[in-house]
Amino acid sequence: MDRRKFIKSSVSTGVALGVSPYLLQIQAMDITEKSIGVIGLDTSHSVAFSKIINQATGDSPLAGFRVTHAYSQGSMDIESSVSRIPGYTEEIKKLGVVVESSLESMLEKVDFVLLETNDGRPHLAQAMKVFEAGKPVFIDKPVAASLEDVVEIYKAAEKYKVPVFSSSSLRYSPTTQEAASGKKIGEILGADTFSPAKLEPTHPDFYWYGIHGIESLFTLMGKGCVQVRRISTEGMDVVIGEWADGKIGTFRGIRDGHQGYGGTAYGTTGVSPAGLYEGYEHLVIEIIRFFKTGVPPVSKAETLEIYAFMTAADVSKRKGGKPVNIADVLKKAGG
Repeated sequence: MDRRKFIKSSVSTGVALGVSPYLLQIQAMDITEKSIGVIGLDTSHSVAFSKIINQATGDSPLAGFRVTHAYSQGSMDIESSVSRIPGYTEEIKKLGVVVESSLESMLEKVDFVLLETNDGRPHLAQAMKVFEAGKPVFIDKPVAASLEDVVEIYKAAEKYKVPVFSSSSLRYSPTTQEAASGKKIGEILGADTFSPAKLEPTHPDFYWYGIHGIESLFTLMGKGCVQVRRISTEGMDVVIGEWADGKIGTFRGIRDGHQGYGGTAYGTTGVSPAGLYEGYEHLVIEIIRFFKTGVPPVSKAETLEIYAFMTAADVSKRKGGKPVNIADVLKKAGG
């Protein structure tokens, strides 16, 4: 029997017995390797993530999964992205990945999807095809190029009942996770993070790159930010977020001078470094765990708040640094 027909038959039988369709599907796949497709070869993440997965050994938490197919088209007009496609296409082929001529053709041949397109503008249209195909998907940063599109993506995922997850790799850096867990410095009382914040005219300021440091900030602080103020100069931005419980978190976006990733978490029993970049593997492990369970490790509510935070920071900049309510920004975007 064809592999996917076998999986469909097994799931149908299990559903009749009252078992979770998602877990049944994963169990049925256990007879063979689980196939992952990559959308967008305009970013180094496509090759880096594929290499980590495909080179995993039998005792790895990534074992049993393999990137098998890809669709190369990412951005259509951001030169720094478009120019990378030919080179990354050749690199991913060396990993044994088949590059398909259409997104539809790729989706027919895979079980899960990494939506890696560097440009957030096509994400809504690409994600819709993935949802219609019923494939669980990790969407790399940014989720989209507008808060409205981010909201629509999550609404569509719910409509089609398809699991979706998005995160920067910095969320799963061990140093940040240790601080956020409460085991090292107790309850987090506040945090300051920083990262490069390169600008791309087609995207809201922080969506393009500042998302990394802001993801670290939310990893430490959690959701619950109520308002944002932004101080902006030619080469630097500072965003001050006020949380509902009175805590304050700040993000510094760097465009001039030395650029790196880091920050400080302030706890009830100590102070700890945080926000460091410590490789992609920790995120990739979380992606595979998500594929196995169908449970996103970052909630829809927190992801929407992160993007509302960044959008509110842009509004504050336009208003000369005045405080902007996150709930108002999210409501305006349809969230």
